[in-house]
Amino acid sequence: MGDPVDHLVDLLDLEQIETNIFRGRSPEESLQRVFGGQVAGQALIAAGRTVAADRPVHSLHAYFLRPGLPGVPIVYQVDRLRDGRSFTTRRVLGVQQGRTIFALTADFHLPEPSPFEHQTAMPSVPGPEELPSALDEVGTVLGEMPPFISRRQPFDLRYVERLRWRHEELIGVEPKVAVWLRTNGELPDDPLIHACAVTYASDMTLLDAVRVPVEPLWGKRHFDMASLDHAMWFHRPFRADDWLLYQQESPIATGARGLARGQLFDQSGRLVASVMQEGLFRRLQD
Repeated sequence: MGDPVDHLVDLLDLEQIETNIFRGRSPEESLQRVFGGQVAGQALIAAGRTVAADRPVHSLHAYFLRPGLPGVPIVYQVDRLRDGRSFTTRRVLGVQQGRTIFALTADFHLPEPSPFEHQTAMPSVPGPEELPSALDEVGTVLGEMPPFISRRQPFDLRYVERLRWRHEELIGVEPKVAVWLRTNGELPDDPLIHACAVTYASDMTLLDAVRVPVEPLWGKRHFDMASLDHAMWFHRPFRADDWLLYQQESPIATGARGLARGQLFDQSGRLVASVMQEGLFRRLQD
């Protein structure tokens, strides 16, 4: 497959086939649906390619409408909703085989000075250098990697708390997960690429916070789960190839849906992005 980070950059490098229309690759995978972070990242690239470079993305709101088919290209249609003096808004539809599978609205903001600032403090946790790679942890226990592991290879993930492998280890565990992440190599300097890379990564572990009290995060799954919607707010510039702490928690799970929220901090403690997602959970039949 080549270098995983080059593969990620190539995945985000959409082909422009007409004004406001882009086409993205969808890798062949053994899984039943396209990874949601891939679709969100590609849609954000499509939106950003129609916006002036001096206006970074500040928010996105998206819905996963249908499962995407691995190996089938996705066409992204951009609607230029607003080009204001300081804000630019785009709506993007992801279409596969004539069916809309994804819808995203993204807003871009011309940077301006803030009259005041405050933020939540970054939690005190061990640094990434003190923690093992998730792939090393999983490989040591399972030996063979699960098939969905390929989508995580562009990123070095390091769970702050040790992974639990037995159900008896889950007793009393709170619905919270923290993980350090960064790409496994250097990215281009384009800020949009870094925002899209983090958008991709933000979907990899967020629903872990919903699952962690009820089943081990790795290994055989007892629930079919799918992302329903996804929202992000980008607060400050950052680099996805530098370490970011992804603090995640689930305030509620009910009605076959679980809500998760996350905060991304850089190593200096600055809050750089916030995330919300709801996922669908259905018990798998034996």
